[in-house]
This record gives sequence, structure tokens and C-alpha cells, in this order.
Amino acid sequence: MDLAYVCEWEKWPKSTHCPSVPLACAWSCRNLIAFTTDLRNDDQDCIPSPADLTRLIHILDTEHPWDVHSINSGHSEAITCLEWDQSGSRLLSADANGQIKCWSMADHLANSWESSVGSLVEGDPIVALSWLHNGVKLALHVEKSGVSSFGEKFSRVKFSPSLTLFGGKPMEGWIAVTVSGLVTVSLLKPSGQVLTSTESLCRLRGRVALADIAFTGGGNIVVATADGSSACPVQFYKVCVGVVSEKCRVDTEILPSLFMRCTTDPNRKARFPAVTHLKFLARDMSEQVLLCASSQTSSIVECWSLRKEGLPVNNIFQQISPVVGDKQPMILKWRILSATNDLDRVSAVALPKLPISLTNTDLKVASDTQFYPGLGLALAFHDGSVHIVHRLSLQTMAVFYSSVATRAVDEPAIKRPRTTGSAIHFKAMQLSWTSLALVGIDNHGKLSMLRISPSMGHTLDMGLALRHLLFLLEYCMVTGYDWWDILLHVQPAMVQNLVDRLHEEYTRQSATLQQVLSTRILAMKASLCKLSPCTVTRVCDYHTKLFLIAVSSMLKSLLRPHILNTPDKSPGDRLTEICAKITDADIDKVMINLKTEEFVLDMNTLQALQQLLQWVGDFVLYLLASLPNQGSPLRPGHSFLRDGTSLGMLRELMVVIRIWGLLKPSCLPVYTATSDTQDSMSLLFRLLTKLWICCRDEGPTSEPDEALIDECCLLPSQLLIPSLDWLPVSDGLVSRLQPKQPLRLHFGKAPALPGSATTLQLDGLIRDVHHSVTESPPPPSTCLFPPLSPWS
Repeated sequence: MDLAYVCEWEKWPKSTHCPSVPLACAWSCRNLIAFTTDLRNDDQDCIPSPADLTRLIHILDTEHPWDVHSINSGHSEAITCLEWDQSGSRLLSADANGQIKCWSMADHLANSWESSVGSLVEGDPIVALSWLHNGVKLALHVEKSGVSSFGEKFSRVKFSPSLTLFGGKPMEGWIAVTVSGLVTVSLLKPSGQVLTSTESLCRLRGRVALADIAFTGGGNIVVATADGSSACPVQFYKVCVGVVSEKCRVDTEILPSLFMRCTTDPNRKARFPAVTHLKFLARDMSEQVLLCASSQTSSIVECWSLRKEGLPVNNIFQQISPVVGDKQPMILKWRILSATNDLDRVSAVALPKLPISLTNTDLKVASDTQFYPGLGLALAFHDGSVHIVHRLSLQTMAVFYSSVATRAVDEPAIKRPRTTGSAIHFKAMQLSWTSLALVGIDNHGKLSMLRISPSMGHTLDMGLALRHLLFLLEYCMVTGYDWWDILLHVQPAMVQNLVDRLHEEYTRQSATLQQVLSTRILAMKASLCKLSPCTVTRVCDYHTKLFLIAVSSMLKSLLRPHILNTPDKSPGDRLTEICAKITDADIDKVMINLKTEEFVLDMNTLQALQQLLQWVGDFVLYLLASLPNQGSPLRPGHSFLRDGTSLGMLRELMVVIRIWGLLKPSCLPVYTATSDTQDSMSLLFRLLTKLWICCRDEGPTSEPDEALIDECCLLPSQLLIPSLDWLPVSDGLVSRLQPKQPLRLHFGKAPALPGSATTLQLDGLIRDVHHSVTESPPPPSTCLFPPLSPWS
């Protein structure tokens, strides 16, 4: 592990951000991080009262951590829990007064949040919180990472939702456990109504200092609780949720409990009096639990597993009725898998979210090819160190020390020197969804981002390292999760190989799956190519293809059938079929074969589309004008000149624009031509069709003939070539973190980041791209992309 960057608060004259107690942190699949701080309303050194604190929730993007969005949560007491939903677009927050709020994105923006629903168990602090399971579970089969089919690498696991609506649709909601031993469930109905029910976990209620929630494949919920004393058992309960007569119903059942092994050892019985951490190894892994018992200076960690065991039958009953096969009675029993030696006091625990599926891993550490981060969990200690340990064997896999003085991993905690004062240590930690990065909030309120090597500290050759990263990129492509944490480990020398192998694996999938993943792989290739100066010019083409697909889908979606009883194909599908079948270079002859009544739109709508139609026209003109220089792969747009699919898409849009221009001429693209009588649309469509015929999928590919190239050479003398700004401003961190030198950042203050070779090459590309197309002074630039919010 190594440190990628640190981000901290700046002190203001009248108020100071200080760490909240307790501190909550959560990491979404979109690589958005939410954490809490308290805003102290005075700058006194004395301890502020709760009334002097404002409870804040901060949400940031890992690529721009300084651009933090702070929410005044409105919680009257300390926020104890934060939980993202599976989509990463909604956030639950719970406090020490029993209030739960559900925050959702407004207008799909990560810097705009609103809370419209919630629940309350007044005066009862929430100690555990989770969304109900939606029944979606995708397992990674590491042993099949070399297989070509995504369906074999990533299989859908049969898993029932916590609660289903009519037709099997999962019902949304959340479950929470309070300090007094209550379990509260809130269900979100499609109408927006919230159904809430609160029940006791058992008849004899007791204090719950620690709790965690997990789910079973059968749709049940398992709750683990501890009262904080290692002398008392860790209790487990099964919770069933249902809807009866439009009311939420909660039923509970006691499951087998356990005592930590350290309390049964006479030599350790009094050394670890408190249970400080209680976690299921995964939300969907209710049969494995991690426990940590601590003293003032040291801790011990144990991993337990729930198994079915045969119940021994007395010989007398065996003679009366022999037990045969499956008739033997079974019992559920907790068995310890592994335990650590004495450690420094544990301050935080982070568990993996990656659903690794491996065979025979109960007590074995996987081989070098299977040292995936998803097998490890993170332990933070009060001395400032962080250990990644195997989630079952608890064997150390990687270590990070925040201080200069490093120590041997196996050195007993009792022999380590005492640090003077309070050492900086993580109070809350979260692993990313691919377990390649770790975020920690320390006791001074600073946010630290750590890289976790895919090899987990083991030396791997380049080929095996690429296979690790490729496998995780494919997982993100299939699930739709953000892959920023994977980019942290991609070196410039890997980029070309990764892009090629990713494309090769993509082309091996079925046509249906390729269509689903088409935009995701383009976005993934673009982000990878930004990391290397050798591939940076290809970023322009990938971004443009993404924008072209978005424009084409939006414009085709506006087409409506003239008669309701129409064939199965939509107007957009018929447009694609007809344009692919008719290879005529005359745009008017292609237009005759279409039902123009399907293209009728409101005049105001057509006028609102003018900027997008102008972009299509400008881009076609730019591509055709750059055809004579097609031999240089460093030029933006080079890949479009041999891409029959993209050229066919542009050709379809030119036909649509022609038809809409007949309805409202003011929506047509505007060209600066040397002749007033020249039909620019017809000229561009004719040249585009000739270029498309050379590389379309249906026919044999060929090189553009001399006549086409000569006509494209004349375009700058006939039409003014537009200037296109190829890329949005690149101000992120990932391309500047390659040297593995940690950056020091401040919340709310954009840093003056050192420019990488990749960024400098992009800037030079944008400046020089049009001087090779025409010698005439360029007009005001036409932006390739509309203005975007930095959080979009």
C-alpha cells in the first residue's frame, strides 16, 4: 500500500470543521465518498456543547476531492451511520436520537441533495443501518479469469430480495437496530408512502452497544448484536419482513450465539474486556462474522463461521431407529476459523465489497494468481498503521505505516514503544468497490486515500498484473460500477496492452451483450488512454463517439409513428434499415423512401435542437476536410474515417436534419460558403456516403479513391472549416498520481496541480488541430461538448 493523496480542512476565522464523534464514512459504487464532521460555531478551545455543533455530511468525488459538497443534515444529535444504496444515488443517515433520513440526488447531480422521506425511533440511538437487499448478487470466479465469456467469469447468484412486490419486484426500504434492542424497518411504496414497523429483537431486551446486519439467500435478515462486554455472548437474530393489510410486519427469531475464544482462555480472559468491533464479512454473507476484543492498549481479532453439524444420537435410539443418510438431525453451530495474536489497539475496520468466489478458501490463503484485494479486509491501529489481512485466515497480506519508523509485522504489541501523545490514526475507513483503494478519516479530520496493490504485496510479472487489472475492469464494465480506483494502478506502459485486450474480450461476447456494453467500453478506453502520452490523442475520438451515440439516441427518440398500429420496428430502427440499404449519394433520393410524417415535431422543439444539429453538421465537415491527412493516426477524428458504424450514424442524422429543415429552415446547420447557390448539405452527404461505402460493415472494405480525396481537398475553399474544442478541461487527479508521490490538498480549494506529459500533449493538440486543416484564421470555436457540471 502507498499513499495517493491527503485532503484536509482549512481553518476559518469564526468556525472550524472538527471530526465528529462517532465518525461515519461510506463509499458508493460511483466512487462518491460521504463522511461526517461537526461544524463548531465558535473558535474556543473548550469542548463545545451539542447545541454549538452543526452536523454536516460531506460528499465528494474521488477524482476531485477538494470539490466537496457539504450538507447541513439537520440531525440534532451525532450521526452514527451512513449507508449508500446499490445504485450509489441515495444515502441513508442515522443519528443518536433515532432519526433516519434518506438523501437522494436532485436532477441526478452529486452536488444537489434533498431529503424527503425518513423514519424516527425517538430517543433511541441507531447503532446499525442497512438498505434492504434487492436480490441482485454477481459473483466473481477468479479461477475462470482466463475464460472468454463474461457469463462464466461473473455469474448471477440465486438470491432472494428481502421483500418483494407483486410480480417479484424487490421492495425498497431500510432496516436499523437501536441501542435498546429494537429493530425498525421502513418500506418505500411506489406511491412515495413510507411504511414503518418497530419490534424488539427478543422478549428480554438489553443494551446493544454494537450491531451489524446481513442477508441470507432465502430473503431473511440476520442481525448480530453485542452489549460491549466480552464476558457476554454475541447474539444473533433472524428477522423476517412482510406486508400484511397495507402494514409493515416484522418477525424475529433467536439464532445460535457465541462467546469469543479469548474470553474462554484463562490467560486472556481479563486482558480484553470490551468487544469493540462486530462485522459480518459481507452484507450477503450472514454465516461469517469478524469480532474484535480490546483493552486500553491492545486488541485481538477472531473470525467465526456458522456451519451445519450432525447432532450425535445416543446408541439406544440408534438401535430403535437407525439414522440413515439425510435423516440425521442437524444443528447450526458457530466455529472459529482463525484468530490473531495480540495486536495494537484496533481503531477502525473496513470490509471488502468485492464478491469473490473461490474454491477451498476456508483456511487457505489463495495462490499468487488469486491474491486479489477482495480477499482482504483492512484493520487500522492506534499507532497509525493499516494492515490488510486475509478475510478468513487473518494472515497479513499488506501493511501501511503513516509514520517513518516502521516495525516488524510480527513484533508483539507489548514490546512496541509507547508513543507520546495521541498518534494520528484512522477513526473510520472504507474500501472501494473493487478493493483497490482505501479511504480513511483520521482523528484530526483529514481524509487519506491509499492505493492497495492488486497483487497484495506479492511480486507479479507484467502479464499477471495486467490480467488482474483486466479482470476487474471487465467486472466494472458488466456491473456499471465506476473504475477510478483501478486507474490508480495503471502505469503508462500498460495502457496500450490493456485497451487492446479489453477490446478483444469485448468482441468475443454475444452481439446483444456488446450492444449493452458499447458505451461503457468507450468510456473505459477514454479514461485509460488519458494515462499515457502515446495514446492520449485517442481520447478525443472516444469522447466524440460517446457524444455522437448520445445525440443519435436522443434525436431518434423524438421520432413517433404516424399511426398507432405500426409494425414492431420503431421509426428510428426503420431509418437505420433504410439508410443502410440505400447507398445513393443523393440525400433527397434517400429521403423519399422515408415516411416523413413520422418526423413531424413541434416548431419550438425543432428550434431548441439547432445547436445539436449544428454540431452534427460541423463534425461531418471537419471529418471530410481531414480525409486528405488520414495517414496521421495522431490527428483527432482519425478512427472515424474507417469506422463504418459511426459514419452510418452520421449519415442517418444528416437525413433527419434534411427533413426537419423542410419543416423549419432556421433549425438547419449554418455554413459559411463561398457561393450563395451551393447546397452544402447535399455536398457533404454525397462525400460522406462515398466514404461510408468504403468501410461499411455489409460490403468489402476499400481505400477512398483519388476523386473523393480531391473533392475533400477542395472543401476548405468552398466552406469555412469550424474549429472544434475536442476535450473538456482535464483537471482530475488520476493522471497526475502516476509517480506515486502523495499530493497535499485542501477541501474547498482547487489545487495548482503540476501538469503531466499527457495533459501538456492534449493542450498542444487542441491548439494545433486546425492549423493543419486550413491556413485561414479559424472562426470562434464550436465546443464539441455542451457545458457540463463538474459533478455530472
